[in-house]
Amino acid sequence: MILKAIQNWREQRAVERYAIPDALWQLTLLRYPFLAQRSEDDLAELRRLCSLFLSTKEFHGVDGFEVTDEVAVAVAAQACLPVLRLGLSWYDGFVGIVMHAGEVVAQRRYEDENGVVHEYDEELAGEAMEGGPLMLAWNAIAVGHDPAHFGADEVFNVVVHEFAHVIDMRDGLADGVPPMDSGDRERWIATIDAEWEKFCQRLDAGEHTLIDPYGGEAVEEFFAVAVEAFFVAPAAMRAEEPAMYELLAGFFKQDPAPST
Repeated sequence: MILKAIQNWREQRAVERYAIPDALWQLTLLRYPFLAQRSEDDLAELRRLCSLFLSTKEFHGVDGFEVTDEVAVAVAAQACLPVLRLGLSWYDGFVGIVMHAGEVVAQRRYEDENGVVHEYDEELAGEAMEGGPLMLAWNAIAVGHDPAHFGADEVFNVVVHEFAHVIDMRDGLADGVPPMDSGDRERWIATIDAEWEKFCQRLDAGEHTLIDPYGGEAVEEFFAVAVEAFFVAPAAMRAEEPAMYELLAGFFKQDPAPST
């Protein structure tokens, strides 16, 4: 009990030291409507977690990019949403967050089945690596997306996407299967593999999908883009992908879609 009391005291000190001003918090909710749609209790807990997040993570701006309070809180609010019920310990594996003004071009290489090495450039809005740091491009974050517009375009949220990868990699492997008990793991794998296969079939048929088509690249990317849709456009996600919605709701211990 003494250790718990000390932990609570330290957390309260951090929340007070990194308190988010009301005006900045309201601006953040205005910019990202999917946050504002949460209940008052959820928003109070999210704001508390944001302060704790800011007390433990280190932001670094690259090439003169200034990490203002506005930037840091925008990232923190979206990053903390997936762990609203799980706790910030899911992000203990890294400290640094590297912020760029715009997308970053990364050099890639891979060897095909014939042993031929291919090199190419890839433009990135974000990237999560085991042990960190995590990279984000501000121009992909600065403008929020209104869930009312979804249906015409797929969901895109680079912060939720990259932090979904962090959650996935908590056990050291990016495979679309975050750490969980063995029984839950078997059910998870059976569900996500089946849903990913159906998703790929829809893409091959030329269908429009709420979930970003990038999810067809690999099951771990399907997990990340599905998490984006789950938090940013939950009602549309539940209607279009009910099995994935139920799977994610159980894991994240959240049911963000409005009751019908």
